[in-house]
Amino acid sequence: MAGTRGEVLQGTLDLIVLKTLDTLGPLHGYGIAQRIQQVSEDLLKLNQGTLYPVLLRLEQEGSIASEWGASENNRKARFYRLTRQGRKQLHAEARGWEQRVAIMGRFFALKAHDLK
Repeated sequence: MAGTRGEVLQGTLDLIVLKTLDTLGPLHGYGIAQRIQQVSEDLLKLNQGTLYPVLLRLEQEGSIASEWGASENNRKARFYRLTRQGRKQLHAEARGWEQRVAIMGRFFALKAHDLK
């Protein structure tokens, strides 16, 4: 369940990966994991067993594509990029999350005297 350090709500990791690739362009898996950790201010630390199945699934769905290239330290790495379909998915899911956040915000802002 979410709420403890380093846990991601079910279904959000796909959106986080898509947004990371949308913002930063093509990255290898380790680079994606580093950026997620950096943006989350070290609250989210992904291991390979968590990230790579997501990348594989997103690629199989057509949301991302990959190709081999050289990493910063000149090692062979698979670089992932967002596809047109992935961009559409990202925008649709982002709208859904914005709506959910707005609804939750209303409930957290609610005071007992507002209900009378």
